[in-house]
Amino acid sequence: MDVSLQQVEYRYAAGSPFEKKAIRGVTFTIPSGQYVAIIGHTGSGKSTLLQHLNALLKPTSGSVVIGDRTVKAGRKEKDLKSIRQKVGIVFQFPEQQLFEESILKDICYGPMNFGVSEEEAKERAAYWIEEVGLSKDILDQSPFDLSGGQMRRVAIAGVLAMQPDVLVLDEPTAGLDPRGRKEMMDMFYRLHKERKLTTILVTHSMEDAAAYADKIVVLHKGKKVHEGTPKELFSDADRLAEWGLGVPEVVQFQRMLEQKTGRTFSGVCLTMDELVAEWKDLSRGRPL
Repeated sequence: MDVSLQQVEYRYAAGSPFEKKAIRGVTFTIPSGQYVAIIGHTGSGKSTLLQHLNALLKPTSGSVVIGDRTVKAGRKEKDLKSIRQKVGIVFQFPEQQLFEESILKDICYGPMNFGVSEEEAKERAAYWIEEVGLSKDILDQSPFDLSGGQMRRVAIAGVLAMQPDVLVLDEPTAGLDPRGRKEMMDMFYRLHKERKLTTILVTHSMEDAAAYADKIVVLHKGKKVHEGTPKELFSDADRLAEWGLGVPEVVQFQRMLEQKTGRTFSGVCLTMDELVAEWKDLSRGRPL
């Protein structure tokens, strides 16, 4: 499902003395099936933009197009529930939203709220609990008896059980150790590919943006200041610094190698595997 923002502006407390313009004239399109990362320094407008993606917020001006639906400023919208069924958001620390007495009921809640029968909701729960790496044998347990990481997976299963066409990830690895972060991001990437999802990652992690995204959108002070591939973006560290952002650790390491050895790589490496392959070519004396 395509997602498009056209000159979107949003003002908090519009018309009051406390009015604050959070995003300004933001325009970009995410084609169906693409994986896009939205990055920016704290206060750049990422969280505000995220809430426009399933009509939790409606633009002060401009429009948001989600599939065949358009949410336009100043117009009263009907049936926003259908949009929220198609766009699933995994908020930061989603485990804090668990509330039912059993894991089964928690996962079933969303689908049933959108009109799915109890029988089908239970089937979805059994399927998705295993897709997020847990056993369906735990469905009758209380989610509050699980570890924090397991609770997060249950909450994610609840979002996926609604079978969204667009998956929005808001800092999904916050608080996880490096191993847990990689497992979580690899899981989302696998689901993105297998389910042909349109995936939108809102993150502070340059590593995650570089490793998984097809395209990166940079917000700065409420405006879109860049849109392009990870290689395009992370090739210019000086420009990133102007926006209060850094480069991934592997790019920092590459620059250090180039300075220490006096040899230049053919281009920016976004993963350690890419860097090792390039270094092997350099070591063999091949032109890059």
